[in-house]
Amino acid sequence: MKTSVMDLKVEPMDIDYDQPPPLQVFAHTSTLHGISHIFSYEKITAKCCLWVVFFLSSLTFLMYVCVDRIQFYLEYPHVTKLDEITTPMMVFPAVTICNLNSIRFSRITRNDLYHAGELLALLNSRHEIRDAHLVEESVMEVLKSKADFRSFKPRPFNMWEFYNRTGHDIKDMLLSCQFRGSPCRPEDFSVVFTRYGKCYSFNSGNTGAPLVSVKGGMGNGLEIMLDIQQDEYLPVWGETDDSSFEAGIKVQIHSQDEPAFIDQLGFGVAPGFQTFVSCQEQRLVYLPAPWGSCKSTPPSSDYFKAYSISACRTDCETRYLVENCNCRMVHMPGESLHRLHILMYNLPYWTVKIMLNRVLCAVRENVLVLDVFFEALNYETIEQRKAYEVAGLLGDIGGQMGLFIGASVLTILELFDYLYEVMKHRLCRCSDKKHHHNNNTDHGTVLGLDDVKCHVSKFH
Repeated sequence: MKTSVMDLKVEPMDIDYDQPPPLQVFAHTSTLHGISHIFSYEKITAKCCLWVVFFLSSLTFLMYVCVDRIQFYLEYPHVTKLDEITTPMMVFPAVTICNLNSIRFSRITRNDLYHAGELLALLNSRHEIRDAHLVEESVMEVLKSKADFRSFKPRPFNMWEFYNRTGHDIKDMLLSCQFRGSPCRPEDFSVVFTRYGKCYSFNSGNTGAPLVSVKGGMGNGLEIMLDIQQDEYLPVWGETDDSSFEAGIKVQIHSQDEPAFIDQLGFGVAPGFQTFVSCQEQRLVYLPAPWGSCKSTPPSSDYFKAYSISACRTDCETRYLVENCNCRMVHMPGESLHRLHILMYNLPYWTVKIMLNRVLCAVRENVLVLDVFFEALNYETIEQRKAYEVAGLLGDIGGQMGLFIGASVLTILELFDYLYEVMKHRLCRCSDKKHHHNNNTDHGTVLGLDDVKCHVSKFH
């Protein structure tokens, strides 16, 4: 007996393989902690509600900490690192010296007195000797001869030439000079103009490579003996910008790239004393904005190659005067606009004693010794550094995410990937329904299978 088996042809069902997994499946496979207890296959229980409360509380703490860390980062905090570095050799700094008396009295001419007498507080506005009752007889005689302007024809006057000619000469001031035990000469000093007039800078770097120090301590730097020439000081009856009651020199120690700003940054040295100056170099590194107030690129300057605070101030003052009055002061950069001999003779004892007393008095009033050296061959670095960078921000946020919800960057990507699949699936379904509805409208009513068989039989 044969049994015939009928092969049944089963139509495959329309299975949507692009459909994302249910939320319960994603919750149990995700690396995000806690959501598997919230979206479970069981009914909603008290345990599930507690997990919702714990998860939302952890998420709230996480958002609070993240906002706090981001606000701290946007404050752009910085720290200052202090370090001391030892080196076998260091560049010796530039040493600028200025006599507190800008103008030598003996070098003033009648023409100088005519044009600058009032500026120097020697004459009044009527070109008469000011406060004649306070003037010494020796000075009065010189002033009377120079201040006789009867039948005098004034000549052109140049302020820079006046300061250059009447300023103290380093060849007359320098009595002794040694650097690291070797003699130095007046030619080793370069002329520089400041608010004190004609000044001199040692080791400025303008005449050759800067000198270096290979050892610290006294005797391993610059030692100079100067005569300040008080007998050449201007007679002063009132302190002005160009005259002072003080006697001595002003000193500034600075780098070769930094211009002298001696009226603000210098220190005074008095005659009759030996002054020791121990130096230590500091190197400062500042952060640009927004961590600090500095700029990452230095501003351009027509007068200075390297940026410094002194150069910036001098540059700004010069630009202001040029733009407003088309002039410059003597110490400003740019083109111009508009020795003590002690002689001993074979004289009686009382004569020698008197002369020695006068010499010692002159030494106390005019001679000084300045000794500049490195304390040790090391320098100090003061550097600003970022206290909180992007790496620290990401590390803090990542650590808090792992602590509160057990998440990482890949977990965040999982969430975005699942949301993307869900949204894509729903958008595709909406698009398919709309497309199917449009096809039915365009082709009319679709006939059923029985209607088609009826029409076929009638045709036959």
